[in-house]
Amino acid sequence: MGGAPSALLEQPWREVSEKYKDNLKFVKSYQPENKQVKHLRILLHGPVGAGKSSFINSVDSVLKCRSAGRALTNANSGSSFTRKYRTFKFHKNQESTYSFVFNDIMGFEHDSDRGVPVEDVKLALRGHVKEGYKFNPEKELKEGVDGYNSDPTLEDKVHVLVCVVPADTVSRLSDEMVEKMREVRLAASELGIPQVAILTRVDEACPEVKKDTKNIYKSKNLKEKVEKFHQRLGIPMNCIFLVKNYNQEIESNDKINAAIVCVLKQMLYFGEDFLEK
Repeated sequence: MGGAPSALLEQPWREVSEKYKDNLKFVKSYQPENKQVKHLRILLHGPVGAGKSSFINSVDSVLKCRSAGRALTNANSGSSFTRKYRTFKFHKNQESTYSFVFNDIMGFEHDSDRGVPVEDVKLALRGHVKEGYKFNPEKELKEGVDGYNSDPTLEDKVHVLVCVVPADTVSRLSDEMVEKMREVRLAASELGIPQVAILTRVDEACPEVKKDTKNIYKSKNLKEKVEKFHQRLGIPMNCIFLVKNYNQEIESNDKINAAIVCVLKQMLYFGEDFLEK
């Protein structure tokens, strides 16, 4: 008699650990070839509590080889903790920064009068949202209003759009939430902006990953969630990544880092392709 079927694949369906050090070296040395741009701009969007700010902190932790927490997060994710449009740069040292930045944005909520307005995210894609603008769920940003950038440069515009969704909620995403994300995705597609998706909280979605983070891409359960997300949003499978953000950990962890650096490298590749156009 055989035992219960394994929840893990024999081989990972995506390899992230073998090239971790090479990928990290690439990320740290990346420079945009387009001289109009000093920093490649990556915009994170998704539902409230998806882990957008936590992902920014996790990238900072990887680059610093220690726990970091500049992007404020909130354990109670009933409403968006991020209210303002803010650019996060990552410091190599006191004099210089890495050549990519993240923009965090207020999260989507199910109700139409809560969370970031979809039209504001579309404006951000085109570089029309000024640094520090405070989002108003009840009023879309308009031209002529304080916070509207009427003359964005290529540097102001978004070069990569990243959708962030918790892996443990993929099957429970409402039609309204999916529609908001699809609307933003369509706007980005029309602008030629490349898109990536990150499924966070993988340890909450799979007990085998909670036991050992190296099982991220061996988990049958997580692979099914990636396939489900691909079907609902239309994002290609090879553009959907699994990530465990730093939360309880206070020491750098190569297993966590490898998956984060894998998606980060892909963002830089896609962004560079966009800037070449």
